[in-house]
Amino acid sequence: MERDRWPVPEQGLVLTHFLTVHDVVRAREFYAAVLGGDVVLEENPCIVKVANSWIIMNPGGGPTPDKPGITLQPPERTGTVSAFMNVRVADIAAFYAQAREKGAEFLTEPIDRKAEIRCYMRDPDGYLIEVGQATGMLEGIFADPSAGSGD
Repeated sequence: MERDRWPVPEQGLVLTHFLTVHDVVRAREFYAAVLGGDVVLEENPCIVKVANSWIIMNPGGGPTPDKPGITLQPPERTGTVSAFMNVRVADIAAFYAQAREKGAEFLTEPIDRKAEIRCYMRDPDGYLIEVGQATGMLEGIFADPSAGSGD
């Protein structure tokens, strides 16, 4: 077994991201194709290593002994989001073009916000993913709070 392919720390901890999805195969294909992920385990749970992190995916389900009273379900497609993934890229123009060719749907084209150039896309389940390239922040220039919500 190639230990570095799995989210198994030799010491301390490893932070992964868990997604409850409608269709594991479709979600797995998206993260492998669009983000260049390495499929470590196809199902139960699906594990995709993306860059230096892992995305773990399973369909929804009811309570289990270790999470009593908790039901997991994929997001509803609404305009409200409470959390999202943030992907940092070296060349946002190249990433944007390649991801669109692979079927990714973006909310807008990349927008220069002084500190960074960023845009957002959604995965097949509607999860929001921010894609950004640090620019001005590397020189101490940060986003103008009046340009949006201050984030």
